[in-house]
Amino acid sequence: MDAISQDNRARWNALARANVEYSRPFLDFTREQAAEYIYRHGALKDVTGKNVLCLASGGGQDSVAFGLLGAKVTVLDLSDVQLERDRQGAAHHGLSVTTIQGDMRDLSVFLDNTFDIVWQVYSVNFVPSVESVFREVRRVLRPGGFYFVQFANPFVQAIDEDAWDGRAYPLSSFYVDGEDLAERFSHWDVAQPDGSKVKLASPHEFRHTLSTMLNTLAKEGFIFLGLWEWIRSDENPSPGSWAHVTQVSPPYLSTFWQLEG
Repeated sequence: MDAISQDNRARWNALARANVEYSRPFLDFTREQAAEYIYRHGALKDVTGKNVLCLASGGGQDSVAFGLLGAKVTVLDLSDVQLERDRQGAAHHGLSVTTIQGDMRDLSVFLDNTFDIVWQVYSVNFVPSVESVFREVRRVLRPGGFYFVQFANPFVQAIDEDAWDGRAYPLSSFYVDGEDLAERFSHWDVAQPDGSKVKLASPHEFRHTLSTMLNTLAKEGFIFLGLWEWIRSDENPSPGSWAHVTQVSPPYLSTFWQLEG
């Protein structure tokens, strides 16, 4: 584990202890909600009995959803506290989930061709380069298996979301692959139940250009199935609000890929 991983492990543990939204397990989730969540893109049809790796996707959300649908779930995450939330969610629903603390760039704990599905919500931007991640996913995924990976829209990472001028959000940096955004955005504000906010150090978060993401996946033998843009669906959002930012430029891209058979 290098210095960046050590920092991010500590920072994500702190965020999870502060109850950041990505660390709140799906305790009230039903099987119907799980089906809507997992099958919403149309790429997956039935995960019953499938071996699923939730990669750097701890927090007790994705593991619960797959578990409720009858999948055999393993979670690998850098954060100890995130994995605690997976165990909490599994215990609440009476599910069996395997949790492993580790770095997404090193999946040597797993044999080749272990998983039918690798599911990676927003996390690949927390490592400086994607090559080792995608290479390891290809190795542990079975031929014909599915890879869901969500990542930042790299163009949106250049805008200044606090500087709406009545017409647009200005671009504030060059389009650079591998930029550590923690140098520009030093903290996260984590909302608390009483309405207050806790200010915590940002994890190291790196911009990966669209060409880097797509070309590296293609090089590793992944076949593109689809892309979906994330937008907060508030009506008439206030300029300068997060909902407004997302409707000007969607910040997250979700993609599905299939490994060559």
